[in-house]
Amino acid sequence: MLKQRVLTAAVLIPLALGVIFYLPLEWFAYATLVVLVLAAWEWSPLMGVHRQVGRMIYAVVVAAIIGCLIYLVPAGEIWQASALNPILFWTVLAGGLWWLLAIILVVNFPKSRCLWAKSRLFVAVFGLLVLVPAWAALMSLRSLHIDTQFYFGAWAVFFTFVLVWAADVGAYFAGKRFGKAKLMPEVSPGKTREGFIGGLLLAVLIMIGVAAYIPVPQDKLIGYFLVGIVTVVVSVFGDLNESMFKRCAGVKDSGTILPGHGGILDRIDSLTSALPVFTLGYLWLIH
Repeated sequence: MLKQRVLTAAVLIPLALGVIFYLPLEWFAYATLVVLVLAAWEWSPLMGVHRQVGRMIYAVVVAAIIGCLIYLVPAGEIWQASALNPILFWTVLAGGLWWLLAIILVVNFPKSRCLWAKSRLFVAVFGLLVLVPAWAALMSLRSLHIDTQFYFGAWAVFFTFVLVWAADVGAYFAGKRFGKAKLMPEVSPGKTREGFIGGLLLAVLIMIGVAAYIPVPQDKLIGYFLVGIVTVVVSVFGDLNESMFKRCAGVKDSGTILPGHGGILDRIDSLTSALPVFTLGYLWLIH
């Protein structure tokens, strides 16, 4: 399993870097749209929708919403006088608010399942709040200072990805070596508190290294570390959130497209929570 995960990552990481750093912003918008539409296809079984027609309808709905955002907010209008376009801002904020609610649902699981487990509509809306704000946050970050520093936004996106990857890798190895106390056994029996701490520590070490290399201005350091740490913590709940819905739906993996990793949604679940939170934190504490 570990060998498969490494081989798949060896293919996916260069591909992701190519999309982030080298695609023009317009093509970046469509490339990420495709990824999130595939994730929407995989979300459908979590709603109890297994027929291809139903899954296709949900994927088309997600594609249509993101398509409307692309139409309403052209690439050149994402940032206006250093302010994020209101349409994208409110979309990202909706995602941030959703993740506050999602954390409450996860912490209170399985009691919380009575609020949504029997409603396909609720789970469908939750899926929209997971996927659409993640796309809006991606576009907001990637387009940062694009007119004057083309790669600035790409590095911001990459930094967010690295934090999430560090939390995942650190949790995996720390959990394997030291893991004893279950983090949230009702949601995800495999996750441990030791793994969570290991992932957080690795992410903090990376933040320290980046802060020293750039370097981050002194007056931004507190905001920088606060945003990074909160992003990492919330990314863990992104993973737990999907695990919660999969457990209720009786689904092990969201898909089989990625050997050793499951589906697209299994790979981006942490990113869907990290991206809106990091974007909001950047806007309020760093930008």
